Amino acid sequence: MVWIIIITVLFFLFNFFFSAPSTYVSWALKKFELYSKLDPKDVTVTFNGKYLDEEEKKTFIEYFNEAYILKRHVILKGKEELFLHPDTDVTPFVMNVKNDKKDIHFFVYRSEDAIEVVKQNKKKVESYSLSSHDLQNFAMSTNGLS
Repeated sequence: MVWIIIITVLFFLFNFFFSAPSTYVSWALKKFELYSKLDPKDVTVTFNGKYLDEEEKKTFIEYFNEAYILKRHVILKGKEELFLHPDTDVTPFVMNVKNDKKDIHFFVYRSEDAIEVVKQNKKKVESYSLSSHDLQNFAMSTNGLS
């Protein structure tokens, strides 16, 4: 019985040390990412109640997927509404992600130095700041849609 456990442990250690490191790195990164890469087929993007056309939507999602996360904001229990409906005059882009398992809403706000994102998954609300010059330029260019 002890030999089976020792052989099993040695097998897993052998696999761990002799497999490609990118496998474990990608697995570890997936565990801690805030959102997975979005697929344009599963996403609808609106700005001020109007749907973005297909090309604008693909561009917006591409920029969103390439953005870097700067900071994750702490949301205290009971204060979720302040993030979902902030007191601001900035019109957000609203992304609705729907596929077989998920129904997630992203509210994307442009500020002077970053992109502010509020993610709502059922009752769970998360907020974070992104850095993307392309996404900021895209958001500034669509301000005429409002």
